[in-house]
Amino acid sequence: MLDFLAEQRIVEAVSRGELDNLPGAGKPLVLEDDPLVPEELRLAYRILKNAGFVPREVEDAERARALKKLSLMKPRLDERYYDKAIAKLCR
Repeated sequence: MLDFLAEQRIVEAVSRGELDNLPGAGKPLVLEDDPLVPEELRLAYRILKNAGFVPREVEDAERARALKKLSLMKPRLDERYYDKAIAKLCR
């Protein structure tokens, strides 16, 4: 219900032109920090991100997607290539 009221107020403000010419209009948002990460950890997370490190959960999810995609391609792949690719992904 609260979402509906908020959306309704936004639509009304847009129709009245109250949201025209706001600073940054038409420019992409810069979302460098994750608002769900506690403030005291953000600097450490940014350093790790800039160094190319990703959380284990992200690596696992990417690996799972790659394995699924590879398994769907198995009928079209040479068996030797498939086995090597699986071994590389499962390291």
